Amino acid sequence: MDSDQTSVDFMKFLKHESAVGILLFFSAVLAIIFANTGLNPYYEFFINIPVLVQIGELKIDKPLLLLVNDGFMAIFFFMVGLELKREFYEGELSSIKKVILPGIAAVGGMAVPALIYYIMNIDDPVALRGWAIPAATDIAFALGVLSLLGSRVPVSLKVFLTTIAIFDDIGAIAIIAVFYNHGLHFGAMGIAIGCMLALLFINRRGIDQSSIYILIGIAMWVAVLKSGVHATLAGVVLAMFIPMYSRKKPEYSPVKSMEHDVHFTVAFLILPVFAFCNAGVNFSGMGLEQVLHPVPLGITFGLFFGKQIGVFGFSWLAVKLKVAELPKNTSWFCVYGTSLLCGIGFTMSLFIGALAFKGTGQVLPFDERIGIMLGSLLSGVVGYFVLDYSLKKLAAKNVSQHRIKI
Repeated sequence: MDSDQTSVDFMKFLKHESAVGILLFFSAVLAIIFANTGLNPYYEFFINIPVLVQIGELKIDKPLLLLVNDGFMAIFFFMVGLELKREFYEGELSSIKKVILPGIAAVGGMAVPALIYYIMNIDDPVALRGWAIPAATDIAFALGVLSLLGSRVPVSLKVFLTTIAIFDDIGAIAIIAVFYNHGLHFGAMGIAIGCMLALLFINRRGIDQSSIYILIGIAMWVAVLKSGVHATLAGVVLAMFIPMYSRKKPEYSPVKSMEHDVHFTVAFLILPVFAFCNAGVNFSGMGLEQVLHPVPLGITFGLFFGKQIGVFGFSWLAVKLKVAELPKNTSWFCVYGTSLLCGIGFTMSLFIGALAFKGTGQVLPFDERIGIMLGSLLSGVVGYFVLDYSLKKLAAKNVSQHRIKI
């Protein structure tokens, strides 16, 4: 693929994700307003609207909140899967040299926050279910903050942050698949596997009509939903079987076409609805003991301290050991500011939090969303000011060097 076109596509992606991050912020603020004013009864009514879909004996009966988390988010994960496949073929994941530093940084950025949370909640088996919450990075929110700094931000730094977030998505998908399943139903799982085999067959036959893949994907989603494996994973699996290139029309990419078709809906409908439904924390009657509970505190510390320590620390080690190189036209201070932005968890953290504590059968003495919002807010605000300062210093240094050369 032409490198200039790839660069143009990437810049369009950055602008798009930045707009989504700003929209997510307003959706979350709106949810908090609804949850803490006289509008709260309407908010609770909205997220608990019963939704029933039944065909013969097959029945899906869920409140709107769970339908959004299980159904709408499957479309989000489908888009993530398409993006990952495209990145592996043509993007930032297509070259080992490109992914070494952000890949190592992402490992540190997932491991250290999870370790901090684990240490702070080691004596509570219920609380330990949330160990993966601070391991996530919200690419839309992070790029939204980065966009506030304008054209001063080097493209290499944007690529670094984006690639870390991509690896975080891969890690989150693996974590959900392995750790957040509830009692497998082998009959439904058998049907899901049958759907995968059907997808493999039509992929190998070179069939590229999107409608066929979508129909089988819907059947697979229902089977996965009933199997005990989280239904959103059906979206990722479906994306992996979509052909990257068409055999009949070499200029046509089914992956890119479908990604383009769903991106707007996911970005400007599904994610804002998800944020609105999940971010409505009611602070009435909440005391200091709830805020300082080890769960929200562990999430806050994991996102704010764990992410910066993990991302920056592992990056520093990789460069010092000469395993990787510092991003071009940046400084260590810029990398540190970017490491702070990686602590903006939000969307994926909220999603993992819902999986971790849903159906525990207990009245929990904490609300994990407090930690997610506090940790994300601290990371975003401090990250912005650190990057603003570091970019000014970098610009001044470049001007000074330019004068010396003249």
